[in-house]
Amino acid sequence: PERLTCILCKRMMYRIAQEIAHKEKAEGIVTGESIGEQASQTLWNLKVLNEAARQYPVYRPLIGFDKVETEKIAKRIGTYEISIQKAKGCEAVPKKPATKASLKMVLEAEKALDIETIVKRSARNAKILDVTKKRT
Repeated sequence: PERLTCILCKRMMYRIAQEIAHKEKAEGIVTGESIGEQASQTLWNLKVLNEAARQYPVYRPLIGFDKVETEKIAKRIGTYEISIQKAKGCEAVPKKPATKASLKMVLEAEKALDIETIVKRSARNAKILDVTKKRT
């Protein structure tokens, strides 16, 4: 269903992050998610997202921060310039994205996807960006 597009995409991103975390011998996955910033970032949807990445913990250090607080941190750790780069908006975003996705519906929709191939190919082609060097 179209309303689940963002959830399906984000679950795929989590799976790809998991694959990269395994390859890099990481201890978890860190996201910049903040409650309510996007339709996919409701408490209900975050639970559905977590189900896609059960091999590694997902850390969300910015979960309660607003945009201004997040930008301050990005400037301090050296990721702000990357975050403000102009990118073409996603054309797949539905007019009314799901804010309370059902795991059952999501799993049903995912049956139509070749998840393993998508994850392996995407992880293989991912560009790894080390942001650990600039800390102040």
